[in-house]
Amino acid sequence: MDSRSNYLKGIRPELKQSLLHDDMSSDERFQNQTLRPIIKLQNPLFLEVFKNYIRKHKSAFYELTLEKRMEYIENSIQKDIKFRNSLKGMVIGQFAVEEYQIYIQNSSALNKRMMNIVVERLKDQVQLLEAEVLV
Repeated sequence: MDSRSNYLKGIRPELKQSLLHDDMSSDERFQNQTLRPIIKLQNPLFLEVFKNYIRKHKSAFYELTLEKRMEYIENSIQKDIKFRNSLKGMVIGQFAVEEYQIYIQNSSALNKRMMNIVVERLKDQVQLLEAEVLV
């Protein structure tokens, strides 16, 4: 493993809940070993990127009910392909080369897992997406 791979893996948070076991599928193993730690590491960036997305779309998000905000988060990532690709890039850019080689073998299914995790993280932190009050 090269120094880039060691560095990238070394800065990721360890996730205790993501227990690995023998009867896991390879996609589930990749999700728990690679995707979840990277997404947790990138969480502050995802929040800022989503706040910027809201601002660029005329801040309509802030006028919505909580239920509609949840739909907005989901729809923005599922339907805005440019935005979704940007989020994917933030995750893929944190892959070690050997992880990327695993990823490209089943990128479609792993992309779905990746985006589902990002959507759930943003929904779980919707209160952190409140409009910033200027003082």
